[in-house]
Amino acid sequence: MGGVLDFLKSLGAARLAAMGAVAVALAGFFAFLILRLTAPVMVPLYTELDTRDANSIIERLETQAVAYELNRNGGTILVPEEQVLRLRMELAGSGLPSGGGVGYEIFDRSDGLGTTSFVQNINHVRALEGELTRTIQALERVSSARVHLNLPERELFSREQPEPSASIVVRSRGQLETAQVRAIRHLVASAVKGMRPDRVSIVDETGRLLADGTVAQDMFAASALDERRVELERRVRSHVEEIVSSVVGRDRMRVQVATELDHARVTTQSDTYDPDGRVIRSTQTREEQSDNQRAAADGVTVGNELPAAGQQQGAGAADRESANSTEEVVNYEISKTSKVETTEAGRVARISVAVVIDGNYSQNPDGDVVYEPRSPEELERIAALVRSAVGFSEARGDRVEVVNLRFAEPPTLALAPKNDGWLPELTRSDVMRIIETAILGLIGILVVLFVARPLVRRILAPDEQELAQQAEGLPELAHASAGLPQLAPPDSRDPAMDQVAMAEIAGEVQQAAVMRVQEMVAQNREEAVSIVRNWINEEAAA
Repeated sequence: MGGVLDFLKSLGAARLAAMGAVAVALAGFFAFLILRLTAPVMVPLYTELDTRDANSIIERLETQAVAYELNRNGGTILVPEEQVLRLRMELAGSGLPSGGGVGYEIFDRSDGLGTTSFVQNINHVRALEGELTRTIQALERVSSARVHLNLPERELFSREQPEPSASIVVRSRGQLETAQVRAIRHLVASAVKGMRPDRVSIVDETGRLLADGTVAQDMFAASALDERRVELERRVRSHVEEIVSSVVGRDRMRVQVATELDHARVTTQSDTYDPDGRVIRSTQTREEQSDNQRAAADGVTVGNELPAAGQQQGAGAADRESANSTEEVVNYEISKTSKVETTEAGRVARISVAVVIDGNYSQNPDGDVVYEPRSPEELERIAALVRSAVGFSEARGDRVEVVNLRFAEPPTLALAPKNDGWLPELTRSDVMRIIETAILGLIGILVVLFVARPLVRRILAPDEQELAQQAEGLPELAHASAGLPQLAPPDSRDPAMDQVAMAEIAGEVQQAAVMRVQEMVAQNREEAVSIVRNWINEEAAA
């Protein structure tokens, strides 16, 4: 301990203060590195939260003493990765997050004994709006939504029932497709009694009208036909790209599809009669028999017309006539076929497909890329595949064009890294963690080599004042040794002196020099220690 204390005293107050500052700075830096490396990985618990939901979730986290961080103006809450699943389960059991609204749980918190029917109706509308909001937010591209329902009541003594309507404001991640907007309309219309899809209006966060709730039924059908055309083109293009890319490559072709739909709704009614198919339906027979008697030509008088006068005349005086007739009517039932055909709007009128294919590329002996066009036979085979994939119909007027053109950019080969099985599957968070650890370790090594080491060497090195004192002490040592007896050179020695005398003289000289050095060291302890330390440093540097 005495040597340590003497060493510390020899350093001086300035050097000790500098060494203490360097030690504290290094300790703080390495403590930061250790805390940073051992800190838990924070992952999002929930993102894009409503202010009320975020406040409720933070209160629950503080109650459980869970560390958390807030990002994006409080809309994203980060928690340790090992606790995220447990916290989501617990918060879901508590009904959090609620999506910024209330659902049917509003009836669990209300007192139904003193609640009027008006309040119950309002709560029913609020609950229905909240449930629809949660359902819409469950869609992939919808980040938040707000639903307003208009459920009019039937007026007294009114025969007409007003139709309900709805208005929806959505905030989406990207642009919603037409099919997705239509799905939201049908979702809301199916959840509300008596509501039709064309009575639902949808607006995005920028104020752009996605669906109009005041259009007529025929316009709604027209928009549905347009959605069907877009979906049909997308499906046909997907089929063509799938079959052509397997031959020429994914980035070596471009496909465009145009379809025409028939918007007319046609109803056809036809009656067909079969002349060969006859069946007797009914038969009617009529027979007539008449017997007439004509009087003699005596003139026409009143007496002849009297009954008595006619009886008095003889029978031979008149002519007798009789007639028979038979009439038969037969009714036949002719076979008849009645057919009514209704062709709805939306059938495919024509399909046009355009396919552009890049050529083949090869490398010549000089290392240059050479372009080679595809042969007509290969293009014809590809066109045949495309016609089969789209359901080509020449009678319908379909067209399929397959053209070989050189693309502006040549193909690039990207070799994917092969995993032999011994490398672990790393996620994006794992890679970022490894990169962060490597950067912090590199910073620590650089601080030790280029900051701590030069400072320590600078502190331990002797200053200019000590070097000056050492330089002043060296001549004194030389002057002191000058007064000591010196040995004669070898040439001036007496040959008869024996070895014992020579040893005695050398011992006396050495003893006198050692005693002189001890006296000087006792008088100048600090300078002697500095000289010895300087010798040690010079030997170590050499």
